[in-house]
Amino acid sequence: MISHLAGTVTGIAPDGAVIEVGGVGLLVQCTPATLATLRTGARARVATSLVVREDALTLYGFAADDERDVFELLQTASGVGPRLALAMLAVFTPDALRRAVAAEDVTALTQVPGIGRKGAQRIVLELAGRLGAPASAAGPGPEQVRAGLVSLGWQAREADQAIAAVAADLAADGGAADGDGTVDVATMLRSALRKLSRV
Repeated sequence: MISHLAGTVTGIAPDGAVIEVGGVGLLVQCTPATLATLRTGARARVATSLVVREDALTLYGFAADDERDVFELLQTASGVGPRLALAMLAVFTPDALRRAVAAEDVTALTQVPGIGRKGAQRIVLELAGRLGAPASAAGPGPEQVRAGLVSLGWQAREADQAIAAVAADLAADGGAADGDGTVDVATMLRSALRKLSRV
């Protein structure tokens, strides 16, 4: 298995890039987010997954190891091949995908081209608990807020939507962090409750 590539980007297309390694140009299929990190003529390192089919060897590239790992795990669900897994990661970040599966948010998953309601339900059923917990860029704050909202009777999906809205507001306002850089849980909880009360 080819775990990663490190080389010079010699070409970029809408769905992939060519990375030259040791004089050989390797075509790597990528998500738009990964392609946005690449520049022609610049050196790059991408985590990769090699998919072997009877008629083709296809290399998929990702900006981070976590994205690659989620890509490979997605393919363990019935009916999810590499192209659909790549499409899922084009729509969702790995953590957003983890949240959608954990919250059983079938509607969110159907935003991915090629996934209908039944397919989304199957993905939730088969991947529940297997994708791991989302990493919290702001420390334990959002998870504490989510737990608080759920204990107050809100659905996990509603809690996640409110937290995402609050996080976007905080980012736009320059954040609401304590001295050590963590999110103020009380402030976040109050803001999330205000968002939910307007729904």
